[in-house]
Amino acid sequence: MDFNDTAPEAEYRAKARAWLEANIGEYREPTEFGRGHADFVRHSKIWQKKKYDAGYTGITWPKSMGGQGLGPMNSIIYNQEESRFHAPTGLYAIGLGMCIPTVFSHGTPELIERYVAKALSGVEVWCQLFSEPIAGSDLAGIRTKAVKDGDTWTIDGQKVWTTNAHLSDFGIIVCRTDPSKPKHKGLTMFIVDMHAPGVEARPLKQMSGGADFNEVFFTNVKVHDSHRVGAEGDGWKVALTTLMNERLAVGGKPSHAPGYKTLMTLAAGIQTDNGPAISQSTVRERIASTYIADEGIKLTQMRAQSALSRGEMPGPEQSISKVVVAKTMQDLASFAMDLNQSSGVVTDGSNPELNRLQGSYMASAGLRIAGGTDEILRNIIAERVLGLPGDMRPDKDTPYNEIKAM
Repeated sequence: MDFNDTAPEAEYRAKARAWLEANIGEYREPTEFGRGHADFVRHSKIWQKKKYDAGYTGITWPKSMGGQGLGPMNSIIYNQEESRFHAPTGLYAIGLGMCIPTVFSHGTPELIERYVAKALSGVEVWCQLFSEPIAGSDLAGIRTKAVKDGDTWTIDGQKVWTTNAHLSDFGIIVCRTDPSKPKHKGLTMFIVDMHAPGVEARPLKQMSGGADFNEVFFTNVKVHDSHRVGAEGDGWKVALTTLMNERLAVGGKPSHAPGYKTLMTLAAGIQTDNGPAISQSTVRERIASTYIADEGIKLTQMRAQSALSRGEMPGPEQSISKVVVAKTMQDLASFAMDLNQSSGVVTDGSNPELNRLQGSYMASAGLRIAGGTDEILRNIIAERVLGLPGDMRPDKDTPYNEIKAM
C-alpha cells in the first residue's frame, strides 16, 4: 500500500482543500440542518449547486455526461476533504452514487440528456426502488409488476426501505415484466416519476426518531416505454450496475461516525466505584478491540485506494469493509451505552457524545441491511473471493409463476 499522494494527487488535494476552506461557510461545524429538519432539502440544494458550479460533482463521470472526466482518486480525495466539514450531502448520495450512474450506463441518449445534468446540479432528487416486503434480501424475488400495453407500462406493487422517497422527484424501479421466466430473467428497470398519479410514499418512523426510510405504493402507475432503462427483461443485469455502485457508496465508514477516540473520551468521563471507567482492564480491552477494527477498516480501504491510484481495479475490499463497518459501529455504540448503565438510554441533550453514540447504535442496524445484508456479502466473499461452493438455489431456473409463495 502507498499512503502518500502522487504529485498530481497532492496538487488536486490542495486545490480542493482551498476551495472548501473558501466556500464551506456555515457547514464548517455541525449544524441543525440535518435530515428531518425543515431546511434540509433547501440547504442540500444550495450546497450541491455550489459544488456543481465549481466542478466538484460527477468527478469521475465522462465529460459528455456533464462530469469532470477525472480518475477515481480525484473523487476519493475530494470526498476526504469534504468529510472534514459538515456539508449537507446525504440527499444526493443515492441519486448520484447509484441511480444516475445506472442511467448513463444503460439509458438511451434521450434519457441521459433529460436527467443527468439536472441530477448533477441538484435540481432533481432521486431514490432507488428495489427492496420489497416479501422478497427480503432476494432482489430477484420481487413481486411489483409492470404490464405493457402498446408503448405504456402499468406498474402495481409495493417497495420498502426506500431512503428519501418522500423527498425525491424520480426513482429507478425494478419490476417483474415476465413471470413465465426464471426470477432473474423476467425483470425490467424503469425511471418512475415520484409525483405521478398512483405513487404514494409513506415515511417509516425509526427508533432513532428519524423517518428517512419509506414504504412506497404503486397503484396503476403509468410509465412510457421510453423511460425503460436497458432492454426489456434485462433488469437483473442493469440492477447489478446499481448494486455495485451502492456497495462502493456504503462500504466505507461514515466520515463522522464514532470511533475508538469517542469511546476513550466517554470512558474517561465515567466514574465507577473503582475510579474512571477507562482505568479498568475490561474497558481498555474493548477500546483496543475497537481501535484494531477501525485501523483494519482504514487499511483495507487504503488497499483499494492504492489499487485505484495505480490504475488497477480493487478487489473484494468493499464487501469486506461493509461487513466489518456496520458491526463495529453497532458493537462500539452498544458497549458505550452499557458503560452509561441506566443513563445510556437518556436523550435529553446533556451529553452530545452519548447522544451521537445512541444514534449510531440505532442507525447501524439499517447499515447492516443497506447495500447487501451481512449474510449476502459473506456469500459474495465466500463464493467469489475464496472460491467456496455456492449456496443451493433450487428455484434459480424455475419460472417465477411456478414458485410457491411463502
